[in-house]
Amino acid sequence: MSRFWKLADAQRTHIVSLRIALVVSALISVGLGYGWWSAPRELTVHVPPDLRSGSTRKWWDVPPESVYTFGFYIFQQLNRWPTNGEVDYERNLIQLTAYLTPSCRAYLQSDFELRRNSGELRKRVRGVYEIPGRGYGDEPTLHVKQLSINEWTVNLDLSADEYLGGELVKRALARYPLHIIRQDVDPEKNPFGMAWDCYSGTPQRIDATPLPPAGGAK
Repeated sequence: MSRFWKLADAQRTHIVSLRIALVVSALISVGLGYGWWSAPRELTVHVPPDLRSGSTRKWWDVPPESVYTFGFYIFQQLNRWPTNGEVDYERNLIQLTAYLTPSCRAYLQSDFELRRNSGELRKRVRGVYEIPGRGYGDEPTLHVKQLSINEWTVNLDLSADEYLGGELVKRALARYPLHIIRQDVDPEKNPFGMAWDCYSGTPQRIDATPLPPAGGAK
């Protein structure tokens, strides 16, 4: 009988150990399942446009080339009025909403309404472009300043041309200090993971003299 009881106790002990192992395995499976479910389905990695040489970067780091390209692209699209500023400006605001912070969107909407009410947009055709010799490649450190891991100032040296009835009525050469922030909240609508937060300062008029080459003679 003692041998029988010893065998029964051993079996019960083995069963308990198997149950404990089963519970531990279940907890590990739940943890792995939660980790898999909470992991991002897509990961945006910024790669500099110049691919002639290799590049090693942290996945979360946004290179200044990408920040400048984003700022210039959004600003240029917003200020492209191909037929009528009264219609095109408002349409651009709607289409670019995902690339603007809420406060900047409200500021630009107010700017649109002010210009429309004063008659500055009616039948106006507008476009902006880089001033030759003043693009990012001419002086990179001047055009992109990193304020923190999540925000930058992008200085755009642009010419803004406005036409009315086919005639050039306004040409402004100015530096626009754009405030760009990291805002990766809706990759479907904004794959850049950044947003324009309007201006870091007041736009300043500039002359059209090209900047000297970086590292050139002074």
